[in-house]
Amino acid sequence: MEINQLLKFEPILKDKVWGGEKLIKTLHKKSNRKDIGESWELSDVEGDTSIVVNGDLKGTDLKSLISDYKSALMGSKIYNHFGDKFPLLIKFIDAKKALSIQLHPHDDLAKKRHNSFGKTEMWYVMQADEKANLIVGFKKEVTPEEYLHHLENKSLTDILNIDEVNKGDVYFIPTGRVHAIGAGVLLAEIQQTSDITYRVYDWDRPNPDGTFRELHTEEALDAIDYSAQESYDTKYTKEQNTSTEIVSCPYFTTSILPIHGKVEVNHANKDSFVIYMCVEGKVDFYYNNQKESLQMGETILVPACIKELVIESEISSELLEVFIK
Repeated sequence: MEINQLLKFEPILKDKVWGGEKLIKTLHKKSNRKDIGESWELSDVEGDTSIVVNGDLKGTDLKSLISDYKSALMGSKIYNHFGDKFPLLIKFIDAKKALSIQLHPHDDLAKKRHNSFGKTEMWYVMQADEKANLIVGFKKEVTPEEYLHHLENKSLTDILNIDEVNKGDVYFIPTGRVHAIGAGVLLAEIQQTSDITYRVYDWDRPNPDGTFRELHTEEALDAIDYSAQESYDTKYTKEQNTSTEIVSCPYFTTSILPIHGKVEVNHANKDSFVIYMCVEGKVDFYYNNQKESLQMGETILVPACIKELVIESEISSELLEVFIK
């Protein structure tokens, strides 16, 4: 059965102890709540399933879409591998305060311990306050004993790589890599469908009720990648009105598409859905006499069976284009 429309979904907003107001004020999410840390744009996490807000399929949830349309939505190879489970979780994140220092287990460990996928992810920085930073990986290779010594002495940041960041910076976060989003960063996150996080340090920060969030010291020890890299940010180039790959891994491929004017898009070479996240400006999508608009902070899903569409923007805009090879 073919699916004959582009799909927009209702954002699922998440209160976080570290959240702020940029998702509402900058990305125009609708909520009266404060401390919104995450907007789940496309989710098949149990209990947080995205629901369509446009077209003939308005009100249909993602699980039902996959069940009804199968390969037409997902792509045949992806559907054969994942079945009725959407493989990616798409978010916008606003860190008013620093997130906990954390990492995610790889697929085998996550399956064994949690019956879940692992969590490989990437970040695209949409806005950063002055001197805002990200923690990604270690400065130099450490032993588990060195790591524990610094953790117990509350000096973990002494051995971690901390980068000041700016708009457009990209970081790939494979499983096992210790990381944290610093205060003042607004970013787009693309990840495997998983909500498994090992939190190793939370800045001794209490919840509003005075309790503390759980730490996962023991679970993390055999999940951490203790190695180090010279540099952790992803270098890339971009070309106007052209989709350029910036990250590719077995779990997802992400390209950047700066757009001003009209672009005719052809996905005939992909056996995959394609997700577009608008990270700057405003764009219009045209397909089959339908028009859908995306502004900065919005997301659209193009089903795998839709191969040709037109994207237009009257101003300089940027999209992230996400699919699975």
